[in-house]
Formats: sequence, structure tokens, C-alpha cells
Amino acid sequence: MDIKIRKRNGEFEPLFVEKTKKMVSLACKGIEGCDPLELEMDSRIQFRDGMTTKEIQKTLIQTAIEKVIQNGKDEFGNEVKKTNINWQYVAARLLVFDLYKEAKINRDYDYFGYGDYSSLVYKLVEKNLYGKYLIENYSSKDIEELAAYIKPERDELFNYEGLKLLNDRYLIKGYEGEILELPQERFMTIAMHIAIPEGNKKVYYAKKFYDIMSQLKMTVATPTLGNAGTPFYQLSSCFISSVGDNLWSIYDVNQKFAQVSKHGGALGIYLGKVRALNSEIRGHKNASGGVIPWIRLYNDTAVAVDQLGKRKGGASITLDVWHKDVYEFLDLKTNNGDDRRKAHDIFPALSIPDLFMERLESRGEWSLFDPYMVEKIMGYSLEDFFDDEDKKEFTNRYIACEKNLDIPRETIKALDIMKKVMKSAVETGTPFIFFRDTVNRANPNKHAGMIYASNLCHEIAQNMSECELIEEEIKDENGYSTVITKVKSGDMVTCNLNSTNLSKVEIDELKDIIPLQIRMLDNVISLNKLPVMEARVTNDKYRAIGLGTSGYHHYLANHKIRWESDRHLEVADKLFEEIAYNAIKASMELAKEKGAYPAFEGSEWQTGKYFERRGYTSERWRSLKEEVQKYGMRNGYIMAIAPTGSTSNIANTTAGIDPVFKKFFIEEKKGSFTPKTAPDLNDENFWYYKEAHTINQQWSIKACAARQRHIDQAQSFNLYITPLVKAKEILDMYTSCWKQGVKTIYYVRNKSLEMDECTSCSS
Repeated sequence: MDIKIRKRNGEFEPLFVEKTKKMVSLACKGIEGCDPLELEMDSRIQFRDGMTTKEIQKTLIQTAIEKVIQNGKDEFGNEVKKTNINWQYVAARLLVFDLYKEAKINRDYDYFGYGDYSSLVYKLVEKNLYGKYLIENYSSKDIEELAAYIKPERDELFNYEGLKLLNDRYLIKGYEGEILELPQERFMTIAMHIAIPEGNKKVYYAKKFYDIMSQLKMTVATPTLGNAGTPFYQLSSCFISSVGDNLWSIYDVNQKFAQVSKHGGALGIYLGKVRALNSEIRGHKNASGGVIPWIRLYNDTAVAVDQLGKRKGGASITLDVWHKDVYEFLDLKTNNGDDRRKAHDIFPALSIPDLFMERLESRGEWSLFDPYMVEKIMGYSLEDFFDDEDKKEFTNRYIACEKNLDIPRETIKALDIMKKVMKSAVETGTPFIFFRDTVNRANPNKHAGMIYASNLCHEIAQNMSECELIEEEIKDENGYSTVITKVKSGDMVTCNLNSTNLSKVEIDELKDIIPLQIRMLDNVISLNKLPVMEARVTNDKYRAIGLGTSGYHHYLANHKIRWESDRHLEVADKLFEEIAYNAIKASMELAKEKGAYPAFEGSEWQTGKYFERRGYTSERWRSLKEEVQKYGMRNGYIMAIAPTGSTSNIANTTAGIDPVFKKFFIEEKKGSFTPKTAPDLNDENFWYYKEAHTINQQWSIKACAARQRHIDQAQSFNLYITPLVKAKEILDMYTSCWKQGVKTIYYVRNKSLEMDECTSCSS
């Protein structure tokens, strides 16, 4: 009996084994160590009547992936695991062939590969999958020029995991899930969208933006990757809001959280102003339920309003270490205690001043206060002050509160609070840590506000303040009544992120790549369709961005630099100074071209103190300082190192500033097994990929501190522990971070725990 194979268009044709051989040969062509005959033999395809071409392709892809890690013998005959990472690229080629064939059918063209991008743009605008603004801002001639510029061969830069992730989450598909957009077309659409503010030069910049994205030299944030070019183009990753001590503010932030989550963002919430459990309400004693009920409210919103149906909503909530509810707050995610007082879907963060760390070191006592009673009796809010080098404004006021016996307090040992912090960290990976004095001292815009908390991934540090209700009034017009609410806008922070892929960029290329990234981020601010109006006000005021990096460990391994070495610290210092210099220079050049951010006057950029604080005294830095003072800065905040979890996978590199979790491992998902390796793993770099949980964390802290000097915001910095690490060692990690000027700590990643990941900040 002749075997017939069902093609993708539904037609049947006789089995031609030569077709399969040809495709396998094409997938392996030019890839070292990948023999097409070996792939054919190992796939053991059992052809049968009615078999689909998709089934054949799936079998070949899975076989290629399984060949990445194989059992073998070393020179002494011992059983060992052997890796050949090149099979990932064979699998990626087979997958991209799959996408080409699907797109060909769905877009109705009759050749293998990329179709006409011009017609795709108009077709997807008509289907309301692309925004109409693309064809309103670009002429048909422009689009044809950009279509001709697309480089299909850059699909070969993807490994299998990166290409699959891009396809599964970010390529624009039809309403039935059909493949329409191909990888290079996604990059070009993003580039077109982000270049719109460039006016007559938009085609020129669209090509430039496309090049650095498609060559994987940088990655955009996940909301930009998925939303750019679409009708609702919310391009920002994360938002941060402050809550005032009143019902209107509490529910106002909840509404904002719902809107942010609906459109794919996460939210950082500062709750330190809200009164504590058993505080007064309108003179009634013991009336307040404290912060926990409101945290549960935000927890329920996180679950109810998921991020575009792809993942549950994400929020971190920050409380001060002196807040009277801090003990219960630190138990939010633990499994002991009353579950009605828990919030398992919220990520707690603790705001810690220098004074607490000093008391901790001296094994002194610490007092917990109700912020409402402090303000009522002392006439000021403790949380509104911080310690600068020359002014101990927080410390002096805190000590005054301790001396005033009219203020109710609970006095305990500072070490007891830290034990609670460490217990929660070991069990849940949280609370995240925010060293508030360190952050605010380094704030270049302290003239215009204060930083109370960070975002969910703890790399953003920008001025923030609560929104205030002024009044509501009713107006009767045109036969109906209108309720008008007047609100004084606060500073609602927006995270606009992208990242330089250090594994694909050498240090002398930064001067070319970073100005384009800064321009892209600045254009995101101009274009962004934000879900909350207050965020637009703050965006326009500071034009804050967050240039980050991915591929840090990949960079070290490629340059044969050991993580636990003085050379690592030297390289970190030099590399991030170079990144900072080019980022600041690029923002200054943009200010020349487009104007400085509105809050520039009085900032430490304008006074020059920003450069003095960081010891930037060389000739080039002195020259740049003078130019900044003369022309301004386009962006009030510049750098922030995000986790880049998913986008670093797409770019085939390591995440953020993290070391690799494992050199190679087998991942099981939905019954399938996918071998994974550190990027570009080979015999030469094998020993430079030291795994995260085997690294002495003091080296990671030193490296973080070396980088931090050059980063105006913060870093999404993780600590890695094992069940064998002693409590004293964990305590030493926290104190070392504080002493060396680390601003924030994200997760404490215990080897025995799995952590929930936020993908919003992946950039």
C-alpha cells in the first residue's frame, strides 16, 4: 500500500522520503558537529498512511533538541554527560521552517520563506491586529523600503528555546491562533512604531532600531515586544504608586492596579503611610484594621485581573521596618499562622534606613510606631525623611519619637526583626529589601521629591508621591448630570526598559549601540498609551528610562573571567562606567536635539553633584559634566538593571546580572523534556560558568557594589543560598549589601525553593 502524507493545506500526496532528507540537510547545513544522517537515523520516524507533515517536523525538532545533552564516556571510560549546543540551532531552523510554511498558507503566497511585509502591514491593520497609526505615519513607499530591508537570515541567530518563546508569546497571530507575523517582521514592526517620533528621519531610525534588535544586540521590554505596533500599545513594564492614609487613596490605587494589570504591567505599592492595627479612626480608639486587610484587597485584584490572560497580576508592597504592623507583614507569605491574614500572591518588600542597620550591628533595640500617631503627636511623617551625608533628618526625628513617651510604640531587639526577615527569606524568598537612605542619597532628583519604594523587580528608583482627591462636583448640562472629580496628581512611576546584550556587544561598540537604545526609550515615553493618566503626568515630568543589561555572566564566561575573582570586580567597574558614560552622553545629546526633561533645573545633573558623588574626575567626565550643565538631560533617570528573564532566552544569553542557575539540565514541561545549557557552553568556557548556588555570595555583593556606583537607579540583584547556609552567613550578606552601597535586594533564592517569576520587567 502506498503511504500518503497529509500536507498543511489539507491535501494528500505520496510519501517522498527525499523531501524529509532535503529539509534535514538544509537544517544542518553549515552547523558544526550536526550530521543530517545522524538526525535522520535517531529520529526513527515511523511513516504511516495519513501522517501529517507537522508530525514529521515535530519529531525531527524533538530529536534535535534531545541531542543537545547525551550520555557518553570520558577518556577513562566513565559515564558522563556530553553537550553539543549546536543541535539547538538545528531545532531552531526546523521550527522556523515550520513557521514559514504556516505563514505561506495563512497569508496566501506561493513560495517558501518570508512573504511581502508591505501587504502584511495593511492586512493586519485591516484586521485590527496592527494599529492604524502605522499606515498613517508611514507612506506605502516607506513601508516598501522597510520591507526590502528585512534580513530573513537573522532568524539563524535564534536557538530553539528563544525562537519558540518568541513564537508562543509575542508574534502577532490571527484570532484563531494562526501564524501571520514572522520573527523579523515583529522586529521591524517594533522598530517602525518606536521610530514614529523621529519625523522625517523615522525610516532611517526604524532601520537602525531594527538592526540592533534583529542582531540580538539588545532586547526591548516584554510589553514593548508584544504590544508595539498593535492597537493598544502599552509599552511599559512596571508602575509604582503610593497609598495615602485614607479610603479614597487605598481604593484609587486598587483601581490603578487593575488597569495596569489588565494591560500587562505589574505594580509596586508603597503602603507605609497607612495607619497600623488598632490605631485611631476619627478619635475612636482601636478602630483600625491595619495594613493587612488592604494588602489582601490588592492580593485579590492580582488574582482577579490577570496580565492579558497570560499570567496572574503581580504586585510588590513595601512597608517600613519601623511600622507597627511589620511583624505580621513579614508573615504574609509564610505557611504558619492564620491564613485569613495571608496574601500569598503579593510580594512583600521592606524599606530599611541606615539607623536600623546600625542598631542591628550594635545589637540594639528598635521601636515600632504607628505612622498616624507619629504625625498626630509630632507633626511630621517619619517616612518623608532620609539621612543624607550631611543631614541626619530621619535619624534625628526617629530618635525624637523614641524620646516622646506620648507616642505608643513596641520596642524589640533589632536582631529579632532581622531573624523574622531571614526566616521569611529562607521559606519564601521574600521580603525584597529596599535600603531607603542609600537610594535617596543617590537620587539625582531629590530636589523634586523622594523615593519611598521600588517596583516589583526592585531595579527602579524614582520620585513618587500619592494622588490626592480635591473635590467632586455635579454639573447639569444637556439634560443630564455629570460628576466631575478633581484630583491632584502625584508621581506615579513608570518603568520604560530595554537592555544591552553584553554577550553580543564588545565594550568599544557601546558608543554606537547605547545612543540608539536611549533614543528608543525616550520615544517609548512620547508614544506610550498608558492605562493611568497620572502615570502620563509623571512620565512627561521626568522622562525617566531604565537602560539595563543582559548576558552579564555570558560576557564573563566568553572573556574567561572567573566570577570569584578580583578581575571580575575590575571588569564590572570598567564596563559599567563605560555604559554609564555613553548613556549619560546620549541623553545629553538628545536634550540638545529635543530639550531637557521639565524637572531638570535644580537636579544633581544640573548642579554637577551627580558626577562629584561618583568620583567622575577624568577629563572626559569633566567635559561631559559641563555639557550636561549647559544643555541638560533628556531623561531624569537613566539606568536600571532588570531581570530580563524571558527576553534573555529569546536573545540566547544569560538573564540580567545573574550567574547561571545550572550549566546544563533537562527541563520538563507538560510531559516533554527539553535539554538546556548555558549559552555557548563549550570546553573553553565550561569552568567559567560557575553555578549560582555554588558561588560565594560575598563576591556577588562586591560585584553588585562595583556596578552600583555607575547606575543611577538600582539592580534586580538576587542572593543565592542553600539549606546548608547558616543564619549568621545570611545576616552577613544583608549587612555586606548595606555597607557596600547596594540599593536593593530582589529574591533570596534558596536552592530548595521555586520562585514565582515576574515577566513584566523582562527587557
